[in-house]
Amino acid sequence: MRSTLKTFSSAVAASLLLTLAACGGADKRVVPPAKDAPAGTPVMTEGGSQVGVVDSAGGSGLTGTALSRYEEGWKAWLSGDLQTAKKKFQEAQSADPKSASPPYSLGIVLERLGDVSGAQQSYRSAFAANPAHEISMCAYALSLANAGHAGEADTFITDKRNKRKDSPRLTACGAELKSIAKDHGTAQQLAQDALRMDPDFKDAMVTIARDHYRARKLDLAKYALQAILEGFGDASPARDKDNAEARLLRGLIYREGGARAVALTDFEAAVKRRPDLVEALINLGSMRLEAGNATEALPVLESATRFAPNNAIAHLNLGDCYRLLGRYADAKKHFDLALSRDSSLAAAHYDLGLMYLTAPTIPGNTADSQVATAIKELETYRTMRGPKAPPGVQDDIDDLIARAKAKQAELKQTPAAAAAPAAGAPATKK
Repeated sequence: MRSTLKTFSSAVAASLLLTLAACGGADKRVVPPAKDAPAGTPVMTEGGSQVGVVDSAGGSGLTGTALSRYEEGWKAWLSGDLQTAKKKFQEAQSADPKSASPPYSLGIVLERLGDVSGAQQSYRSAFAANPAHEISMCAYALSLANAGHAGEADTFITDKRNKRKDSPRLTACGAELKSIAKDHGTAQQLAQDALRMDPDFKDAMVTIARDHYRARKLDLAKYALQAILEGFGDASPARDKDNAEARLLRGLIYREGGARAVALTDFEAAVKRRPDLVEALINLGSMRLEAGNATEALPVLESATRFAPNNAIAHLNLGDCYRLLGRYADAKKHFDLALSRDSSLAAAHYDLGLMYLTAPTIPGNTADSQVATAIKELETYRTMRGPKAPPGVQDDIDDLIARAKAKQAELKQTPAAAAAPAAGAPATKK
C-alpha cells in the first residue's frame, strides 16, 4: 500500500507565534506566570505543556467583563474550540478596546480558522492599542509573509526595528522574514544580532536552526538544535531542552534521514510541550499510522484538525486513519475536506480510490458503483501524479487500477451481484 503520509511539506511553517496570549489563572491546570513576566514567557500547565505565551509585560491589564470574556476564550482555546474562542475574544475586545491582548489573541485564532485578512486586522488593532506590543507586530509581519507579501512584511518590520533598535524580538522577527525570503545570510546575521542583544532569547536560537533547515544545511541545523536541546557539556549546557519547535525541527530531520524512533520521540516531546503545534501533531499521527497503530494516531490527528481546521494534510491523514479503522463515512468526509482546502492534493484521490476498492461495504453504494468510483479516483490520482511517483514516494497505482478493473469485469459477468448493495450494505431505497 502506498503511504499517503509523506505528503507533508518539508518546509516548516514559518511562524514564531503559534501560541496564544495569556493572562494566567484561566484554568486551574495552568500555572500563572509572574506578574512581571516579560513578553514571550511560556505559559505552562501543571503537566508541563506550553499552552501560550505572555503577550506583554505585566499581563493583559484586563478587568471586569473584559477579563471574564478573555478567560472564557482562553479556556476554549485550550480545548481546541476555536469558534468559541473567537467569539469570547471578540467580546473581550468590545469590552476593553484599549487592551492589546484580546485582538492579538483573536488574530491567532482567526489565522488558524483561515481568516487571514481578519487576523491581520486584529494584529494591527493590538499594536495600535499598545504601540510597544512587539509580539503582535511580529505576528502581523509573519502573517503577511506567509500570505505571499514578503516585501511588505520586511518593510513593516524594518520600520518597527528602526524605532526600537535594541529589540531582540523585532530583530529575530526580521531574521525569520529574511529566512522565508531565502536570504539566508541576512537571516543568520540578524538572528545573531538578536542574541547579542539578549543571549538567552530562544526565538532567535530556533530561527538559526530553522533557517539552516530551510537552506538544507542539515548538519548546521542539527548543531544549532543540539545547542538548544542538549548543549555541549557543563561549560555549555542546553539552552532550552524542552523547546517544542526545536524538537519539531529535529524530528523532521531525523524522519527524513530514516531515524524513525528518534524522530517519534521528538514529535511526542513537541506535542507534550505544545498541544497546539499542528506540524508536530500531523507528523506524530502519520508516523503512528505508518506503524499500523491507527487507534493511537486517532486522537492526535483529531486534535490537529481542531487546532487547524483549514490544514488539508491534517484532514487527509485523519481520513486515512478513519479508513483504517473502518469508519468509511468519516473517512470520506475528511478526504473531501482535504480536497476542499487543497484541490491539488492528489493523495486524497488515491486514498478515496483505495477505500472504495478495499472496503467491504460503503453505505449507499452497489458493488458496481463502488468499484467504478474506485477506478475513477485512482485514475484521477494517476493523472495528477504524472508518469512517475514523486521522489521519496512509492505507490502501487497501476496494480490497484488493474485490480479494480478486474473486479469490475467479474461483476459484469454476474449482473445480479453488480446491482446488489456492496457486501453487508443496506439496500438503497428508490
